Amino acid sequence: MSGFIKGESRSQATLFPQALDEYITEENPIRVIDVFIDHLDLSSLGFKTGPAQTGRPGYHPATLLKLFIYGYLNRIQSSRRLEREAGRNVELMWLLERLAPDFKTIADFRKDNGVGIKNTCRGFIDLCRQMNVFTDVLVAIDGSKFKAVNSKENNHTPRKVQFHIERVEKHIADYLDQLDALDEAEGELVDDQPIQEKLDWLKKRLEELKILEKKVNEHPEKQLSTTDPDARLLKTQGMTRMVCYNVQSAVETKHHLIVAHEVTNTPDRGHLCSTAVKAQAALGKKDITVLADKGYYSGPDIKDTMDAGMTVLVPKGDTSGSEKKGIFNRSEFKYDAEQDTYICPAEQKLPYRLTSIENGMEIRKYWAGNETCRACTLKPQCSNSKQPRRMSRWLHQNSLDQMDAVKQSLPDSMLIRKQTVEHPFGTIKSWMGATHFLTRGFENVRTEMNLHVMAYNLKRMITLVGTQELIRAMQT
Repeated sequence: MSGFIKGESRSQATLFPQALDEYITEENPIRVIDVFIDHLDLSSLGFKTGPAQTGRPGYHPATLLKLFIYGYLNRIQSSRRLEREAGRNVELMWLLERLAPDFKTIADFRKDNGVGIKNTCRGFIDLCRQMNVFTDVLVAIDGSKFKAVNSKENNHTPRKVQFHIERVEKHIADYLDQLDALDEAEGELVDDQPIQEKLDWLKKRLEELKILEKKVNEHPEKQLSTTDPDARLLKTQGMTRMVCYNVQSAVETKHHLIVAHEVTNTPDRGHLCSTAVKAQAALGKKDITVLADKGYYSGPDIKDTMDAGMTVLVPKGDTSGSEKKGIFNRSEFKYDAEQDTYICPAEQKLPYRLTSIENGMEIRKYWAGNETCRACTLKPQCSNSKQPRRMSRWLHQNSLDQMDAVKQSLPDSMLIRKQTVEHPFGTIKSWMGATHFLTRGFENVRTEMNLHVMAYNLKRMITLVGTQELIRAMQT
């Protein structure tokens, strides 16, 4: 191997061993982790910093917190893998000062310190705000489905349980027919023991399914996940469904930092205001502009967000089905605010008639008289019903109309939203790998997500300002 760079002999003894610090460059991200954790008041964040009065001394929470942030920053989320890395990884030897906790200690720290880890994640956002990173007031909100530990086989709905019950009952009936056929056979010696054993197993399985059916029907959401009770079967893309959690995130558009997030198990609709308010608190500003996709379109939710002092831009999907019916779209009916009436494509007025309550919303109804509609030449294009075409208007529709006017003045808003909020989700899922979440239950999954967001934001800031600049900001 002459002509190539040669390494040192493994058996060569050294009189003065090199210090661990010599292996860690000044630009190494673990120096940021070390300084950040050392400058935190862990007690005020919710960590237990006092040593135990009896028994073997434990590890300081700063040590284990450094280990977890390093692990999530380097795609090492498993407690067993972190245990192995602590004993062989030179960077971790430096960061932990040669301490090597066992996997049970590591796992218990994550399980028992959810509040402290959450506050640490918020503390890093506060640091970014103090560095004047959040000069832009534009925030994109979106949700993404993350796989739960629970498989689809261990998720049950009334329809799914009923299908299994019917299949087992059919098999039982088939085996009973086989036994009857054997009883009717004369002069033949046939062993019916295997059939009887299968029949007994099926009867036992049927009892289990009946018990499961009762539990599913008694569940408030008519859905039961046996491995992770908080996970839900949600639609991901098209008709594909997956047992997962729906993670809501608010990402500022300038630097793509996640300023707020929340783990839920329901669809996006209804989470706009709650996520936006968290973003307000993180940015320290009320007059922010919020971008979201049509999955968040909900009149009351949008109005609550606007009432909180924010500008909201959410597109509305066309769900009327007018095009398939071959009739005029709702958008072709113009509302006259001064006269409180709608103008149809035939230039006829549809005056206000009555108010009803639908899904907790006060809805005003408008339609023209029967004689007017029957005499109209455009009636076949207006409605397939014999009754006049009716228009519904929410009491606070003016707020949504104002939002639509602002949205039209910013035609690139939805493109900005997509370019902003999809990037962090893709990065974090890439770090997670195919398994996504490793823990179960809302409390543990939220802690795990806080660590992922913390690692993502940390790496993003190192890329933006550099290691030394970030360390100086932490020290001051």
